[in-house]
Amino acid sequence: MRLEAAARMDLFRKLWRARKLILVVFIPLSLLPLPLIHPTSEACCAYVLMVTAVYWVSEAVPLGAAALVPAFLYPLFGVLKSSEVAAEYCKDTTLLLMGVICLAASIEKWNLHKRIALRMVMIAGAKPGMLVLGFMCCTVFLSMWLSNTSTTAMVMPIAEAVLQQLICTGLADSHEDSETVDAREDDGAVSDKQENLDKNQLELLYRSDSSECTKRELSTLTEVQTGEVNGLGLMPVSSQEFIQHNNGHLPQVAIEIPNVKRVKTRRDSQYPTKRDHMICKCLSLSITYAATIGGLITITGTSTNLIFAEQFNTRYPDAKVINFGTWFIFSFPIAIIMLVLTWLWLHFLFLGCNFRETCSLSKKRKTRREMLSEKRIQEEYTKLGPISYPEVVTGVFFILMTLLWFTREPGFVPGWTSLFEKKGYRTDATVSVLLGFLLFLIPARRPFSSSSSSSSSTSCCRNTVDDSDSDPLAPMITWKDFQRLMPWEIVILVGGGYALAAGCKVSGLSVWIGRQLEPMSGLPPWAVTLLACLLVSAVTEFASNPATLTVFLPILSALSETLRINPLHTLIPSTMCVSFGVMLPVGNPPNAIVFSYGHVKISDMVKAGFGVNLIGVAVVMLAISTWGAPLFNLNEFPAWAEARNVTGIL
Repeated sequence: MRLEAAARMDLFRKLWRARKLILVVFIPLSLLPLPLIHPTSEACCAYVLMVTAVYWVSEAVPLGAAALVPAFLYPLFGVLKSSEVAAEYCKDTTLLLMGVICLAASIEKWNLHKRIALRMVMIAGAKPGMLVLGFMCCTVFLSMWLSNTSTTAMVMPIAEAVLQQLICTGLADSHEDSETVDAREDDGAVSDKQENLDKNQLELLYRSDSSECTKRELSTLTEVQTGEVNGLGLMPVSSQEFIQHNNGHLPQVAIEIPNVKRVKTRRDSQYPTKRDHMICKCLSLSITYAATIGGLITITGTSTNLIFAEQFNTRYPDAKVINFGTWFIFSFPIAIIMLVLTWLWLHFLFLGCNFRETCSLSKKRKTRREMLSEKRIQEEYTKLGPISYPEVVTGVFFILMTLLWFTREPGFVPGWTSLFEKKGYRTDATVSVLLGFLLFLIPARRPFSSSSSSSSSTSCCRNTVDDSDSDPLAPMITWKDFQRLMPWEIVILVGGGYALAAGCKVSGLSVWIGRQLEPMSGLPPWAVTLLACLLVSAVTEFASNPATLTVFLPILSALSETLRINPLHTLIPSTMCVSFGVMLPVGNPPNAIVFSYGHVKISDMVKAGFGVNLIGVAVVMLAISTWGAPLFNLNEFPAWAEARNVTGIL
C-alpha cells in the first residue's frame, strides 16, 4: 500500500510539473470539435479566440508567444489572409510607444527621474504621513511617463533607504529610552539585565555581520522579480544598476550602543516597534498603488491604455474623440481623487487616525529619527550634484512632447495640425517619433565647451559607462539604450489583440456575441458599466492586465452596440478598472517588486488592495457619470457607433 501511495504521489508530481505542457496540448484538442462540427467563420474565429485567451490567462506559454497564435490559425482556418493578419501586428501605437521609449531611455540614463523623486520627497518632509504622501506624489508623476514597473523599481530603493534609516535610529532610540526605565529598578536583577544586554549585543552583532549578505539577497531578489514580471509592464526596468548600487539599503553604519542595563526591543522582528513595521508596510504599498494610479493619467502611461486606444480607433475610425488631451482631462481628476482617498485609506489602516501627529509640518514636532531621515534624503540628493546639460535637454524634450500632444487637437481651439493643408495625417505618434529620433542626434555634451568640463559634468549622472567620454559628439541616447528598454513582447501582445479584434470583425463573431447579450437590454447604462468594471477588476487579479483587456474589449464593444449604449460608456471604465489588480503579488509587476522587499505579507496586500479596488471602481463610476458624460457625449448613441453597427449587421 505504501509503495502504491508513493507511486501515485510521484505520478502526481510529474503531472504537476508538466501541467503547462499538458494544457498547451489539451486545450486546442478539446476545443477542436467546435470548428469541425460547425465549419463557419464565426466558429473558427471563436476557436482561435478561446485558445488564445486560455493561453493568456493561464500563462502556459509566454504572453508574446501566445499572441502569435492568431498569426497562423487565422490563415489555416480561412478567417484572414496571412498578409492581413501581419498588418495588424504593427499599428500607430507601436510608433507612439517607440518614441516614448526613447524619451524614457534618456530620463533614466541621465538620472532625471531620481532627481525629481528626491526633490519631491524633500519637500514633503519626514513625518510618516507626509513622507508617504510625498513618495506617492512623485511616483504618480513619474508613472505618467514611465512604465509602472520601471517607476516602482526606481522609487523603492530610495524608500527602502529611508525606512532602514528609521529602523536604525529606532534601535538607538530604544537603547536611550531604556536607560531611564532601568535606572529605577532594584539591584537584585543585575544578572538578568546583563543577560539581556549580552543577547542584544549578539543580535546587533549578527545584524552587522549579515548585513552584506542581506543586501546581496535583496538586490538579487529584486532583479529576479523584475526580470520575471517585466513582460507585463510597458517597458523593462533599466534601473538595475541603481538597485545594485544601493541594494535598497543604506551603507553599513556602525551604531554606538550605550552601556544600558536592559534593552526592550522585539526579538521576533527586525523592526524596533510595531509602529515602525506599520510605517514600512504603509510606505511600501503606497508606492505600488501610486504607480498604478499614475499610469491611468496618460494614454502612454500603461500598456492597457494603448491597447484600448488602438482597438477603439480601429473599430470606430470615424470617432475622433480619443486623444492625449481628452484622455488626460478625463483621467487626471480620477487620479487626484484616488491619490487622496488611497492615502487616507492606507493611513487609517496602518498609521491610525492621528493626522496631527503624523502629518505636521512644524519643525518643533520633528523627532530625532525624522531629522535623520531628512538628512539621509538630502545626502542622496547632494550625491547627484548640480543639474547637468543632458538633464536639461531631457527636461526640455519632456515638456515639448507634452505640449505638442496637448495642442495637437485640443478640441476647444484649433490645434497646430490645422496649419497643414491635409487633415488626419498627423497623430500623437508623429510627435513622439520625431522627438525620439532627435535624441539620437543631439550631442550629450554642451556645445562650445571644453571636453574636460563637460565630461565631468555628465559622467556623474550616467548609469552605465559607455563610449561618450571619448566621443565629443556622442548622442543623448544610443541604440543600445533604446533596445534595453523596448518591450518587444508587449508590442507583439498588443498586435495579437489587434489581430483577434480584426478576426472577430471580419468573421461576424462580434455581431453574434452582441445578439446573445440582448437579454441585458433592460439594464440601465450605469448598471451595465458597473457589472463590466467589477468583472474585469476581478479577472485581472489572476490574469495579466493586457491579456484581460484584450479579451474583454471586443465583447464589451458588441454589448454596447447591441444595447445602443455609447461604447465609451463601458470601454473607458473597463480599461481603467483592468489596472486595479492590486490585491495579490501576481496581480501586476509593481506588486511583485514591492512584495520582494519583505515588509508586507499577502494578507496585508489583500486587505489594503481590496479597499483600493473599491475606491478605484467607485471613483471611475463617479467620473463616467459626471464630467465624463459631457466630455465624451455619453448620453446619446453616437453616429460613428451607429454606422459601425449597421455595417456589422449587413
